[in-house]
Amino acid sequence: MFTGIIEAIGRVEALEDRGGDRRIRIDTGSDAGMKAGALDLGQVSMGDSIAVNGVCLTVVELSARGFAADVSRETLSLTTLGTLKAGARVNLEQALRLSTPLGGHLVSGHVDGVGTLLEVREDARSWRLQIHAPGELARYIAPKGSICVDGTSLTVNRVKGAVFDLNIVPHTLGATIVGEYRVGSRVNLEVDLIARYLERLLLGEQAVEHAGTGLTEEFLRRHGFA
Repeated sequence: MFTGIIEAIGRVEALEDRGGDRRIRIDTGSDAGMKAGALDLGQVSMGDSIAVNGVCLTVVELSARGFAADVSRETLSLTTLGTLKAGARVNLEQALRLSTPLGGHLVSGHVDGVGTLLEVREDARSWRLQIHAPGELARYIAPKGSICVDGTSLTVNRVKGAVFDLNIVPHTLGATIVGEYRVGSRVNLEVDLIARYLERLLLGEQAVEHAGTGLTEEFLRRHGFA
């Protein structure tokens, strides 16, 4: 589990194709182009989890300057990790410990889909972003709810269909890769865990017959929720 509070920005040092999947090497050093310093790997061991742009990866190699992780074909196809190039900067967060303050929201590191940035505009010292989410995720995104974008915990301002708006404050712009986004950028999205579990609970025993469809307006009306 993670919090969505980015600890550092790393840089992709190398990408190695290995029989259909890929090994990614991340440089976490303070001169890797980061604004917030290096990721502290002092408590990281082999097999630990680190989120890279919101994707939970398992550490398979450790060095003085960073770590390596294997990325499956499934993850390469369903996230933006499949399009990363050497030199790309990435958001990094170590797995949540019981002593870690929960400053963002509970994040699993299991990406639900890839969104597309439709608009970027300045608003005083902040940025306003408009992102189009995959249609099947729209029902989980609510105004003032939480969403994870490339591993960053953010608050949704407005929602219209599958399009939602975000306000990015100056600290987040400097401490994450959000400042590098441009119209057309593709971003990893993870919706709020509570919304997913709530849907399943509401479906109850009918979860099996509704597999793949989730809640519908007709279902909610029939059970007095709308």
